[in-house]
Amino acid sequence: MLAYLSILAFIYPNFKVFTRQMSPNRSISQTPKPLNLQNTTLTEPQHRVKVNNMKRLGVAVIGTGFWGKNHARAYKEIDSTNLIAICDVNAERAQAIANQFGVKAYTDSTKMLKDSEIEAVSVCTWSTVLAQEALKVLKAGKHVLVEKPMAADSKQAEKLEKAAQEGDLVLTVGFLTRFIPGLQHIRQAVESKKIGEFVCATAKRVTQWPERIGDVGVIKDTAIHDIDVVRYLTGEDPTSVFAKTGHMHHKQFEDYAHVMLTYRDGKSAFIESNWLTPYKTRTLVVTGSDAIMKLDYMTQELWIEDAKQTVQPRYTVVEPLKLELQHFAQCVNEKKKPLVTGLDGIKALKIAEAIMASSAQNKVIELQ
Repeated sequence: MLAYLSILAFIYPNFKVFTRQMSPNRSISQTPKPLNLQNTTLTEPQHRVKVNNMKRLGVAVIGTGFWGKNHARAYKEIDSTNLIAICDVNAERAQAIANQFGVKAYTDSTKMLKDSEIEAVSVCTWSTVLAQEALKVLKAGKHVLVEKPMAADSKQAEKLEKAAQEGDLVLTVGFLTRFIPGLQHIRQAVESKKIGEFVCATAKRVTQWPERIGDVGVIKDTAIHDIDVVRYLTGEDPTSVFAKTGHMHHKQFEDYAHVMLTYRDGKSAFIESNWLTPYKTRTLVVTGSDAIMKLDYMTQELWIEDAKQTVQPRYTVVEPLKLELQHFAQCVNEKKKPLVTGLDGIKALKIAEAIMASSAQNKVIELQ
């Protein structure tokens, strides 16, 4: 036990942990009682941005639906950004959101982008017009955070990357999951082999049908997060993919997907995603040769299990969106490479396209 705790202390030098010795009859698969973190004094995660001396970045949001409205709120609440304007094709909604946050309202993004105060933009439109709007932003000489899946297809995404490179502009993609502190800790443990050799990752992202979705299926809307997570954890791309998808309620797009990704050295990943389950679940299990790490994305609770015991580290519970937007502002102000690059978005889309091809052709698709 002491040896195991010393390993955990090495992985998490700044965190307190609690342990619970398992009884001889307790199965390792049983879930320990979660910690109540509400009244706990928590430390700042390693990737949280210090903004004391940072210039406030003039920002705007294109698309103020469910997620775009959250971008506007988060920009107003963090110290490193100054929300200047929002844009939405729905004039009534645009004005309502603008009034809520005390900013300018536009229905035409081209007009909004002429505002010299705006230096960077979040694009949160429907998936089929993400690339179109993001390209406008880049051609206007402004930095862009484009929400996932970045574009309708990988060819559109490649055009965005090219435009960003030519304009020497920051292009990042809204893979929010990377900013969840628990996932950062899992990646550190995988990289340093503190859980032994990486064996596999299993991701589950299921919920009821989201009425806000109307232009993409479950692969590009939700599973793409887990595609990116596995790339982030392994530091490499899969060599092949096999998938089964289908639609039960949605007539045009797939509403469930089961995916297997394989790698050169025998690693694998399994992704389950659907819009059919009557409850919402967002989980990740990473299996190593010496231990297992389990993360609940919704509660941000993390568990580490070996053959003898379960340990739950305490760490800061924060809003990942704010961390993502703070990071975006820092990259623009300090001319840094973002944690999520345009190339990351392109590769995730190409894997998503291979998943769809595998299901359609009922065969394994080899990836270059």
